[in-house]
Amino acid sequence: MRAEMIAVGTELLLGQIVNTNARDISRKLAELGIDVYFQTVVGDNRQRLRQAIEIARSRADLLLFTGGLGPTQDDLTKDVLGEYLNRKLIIHEPSMAVIEEMFASRGIEMVESNRRQALMLEDSHPLENTVGLAVGNALEADGTMYILLPGPPREMKAMLEGAASEWLTAMLGESRPLYSRLLKFAGIGESSLEERLIDLIQGQSDPTLAPYAKEGEVAIRVSTKSTDPAEADGRLDEAIGEIRRRLGDHLYAEEDVPIEEVIVRLLRASRRRLASAESCSGGLFAELVTSVPGSSGEFVGGVVTYTNEMKHKLLGIPMEQLEGEGAPGAVSESTAAMMAERVMDIAGADYGISLTGVAGPAPSEGKPVGLVYFGIAERGKDTVVHTTHLSGDRSSIRLRAVKAVLYRLWQSLRNSSDNGVGEPSES
Repeated sequence: MRAEMIAVGTELLLGQIVNTNARDISRKLAELGIDVYFQTVVGDNRQRLRQAIEIARSRADLLLFTGGLGPTQDDLTKDVLGEYLNRKLIIHEPSMAVIEEMFASRGIEMVESNRRQALMLEDSHPLENTVGLAVGNALEADGTMYILLPGPPREMKAMLEGAASEWLTAMLGESRPLYSRLLKFAGIGESSLEERLIDLIQGQSDPTLAPYAKEGEVAIRVSTKSTDPAEADGRLDEAIGEIRRRLGDHLYAEEDVPIEEVIVRLLRASRRRLASAESCSGGLFAELVTSVPGSSGEFVGGVVTYTNEMKHKLLGIPMEQLEGEGAPGAVSESTAAMMAERVMDIAGADYGISLTGVAGPAPSEGKPVGLVYFGIAERGKDTVVHTTHLSGDRSSIRLRAVKAVLYRLWQSLRNSSDNGVGEPSES
């Protein structure tokens, strides 16, 4: 079955709100084995909404609307669909009773326009709104199914998960749901990842592989359709096993979690603690790690030593290391190593990480924009410093630098776990 979503609302076209409903609807339809081929956004205009319906009707078996069910004159979805299907609008009495009771309980006079929220298309199935007031609709006409949901995400999601899903399931009978798993990668770009999986991507039929990329990380969704959950798991296991064989050094999770959450889990499992010293990243590393709930048990804390004076005062980096003729400078391999080691010792942690570089917009110390050094100090082991040359604007360089540190830290923690290392320090 092919589905198309039609989101109704001029505010969506103006960018005043984000259409999060599309994500939730796509996920639910996938669970039901329904393919979404198109998503349309149309403003509060009768003619353009009718055109959108006509186009969608020509290429989809299910049209699912969000928005335009409210009490005002620009809430047009029911009106326009009713005209298109030549069906009258009638009052759904149970919904009308709820609306009247709500106004009465608050001591507010109900204006006539509020009755519009109880309207439904004749010979349609009402979809109860357990969160708001506008009743939803579901119907089939001339071989096409239509579902009308409210626009506010909280109302939409409750109706989608409840009454709308029940109606769809009853109409579909036995279907082949979509089973998916999301694989998360770090330390590799989208093009490099695709190159190493190109034969699987080009030859895919079932399961299918869909790569996704955003700043500093890549994901692949592996999906299959089946009426048998065990059969679906078997297909997914086989496909993921091959991906893991090829990209295991970059595959940090087989679920939709950020790498910083995986790092916190590894630290917790090995009863180890982490501290950070940041310069060019301005505290972004600490921000990401502390965004993980419960990370206070693993992340001791961090310092932002943005100037040479603060590197000297807080971390004890000698000024002759940072400034003067022949000094390595703040942006150097040796300074990165010192920062990581000093913050680890000061905090009494098991790991210390550092970031120092040039995020821009101009070079510093005669060093180019995008040059970043980051160190990883681990108690009882030699400190490792990595050098990276990053492109992009200031914000991109900062984020990419932090993502690079997270990837290398994940590698270090994973290798320690694989080697059976994990006893807590005495510090």
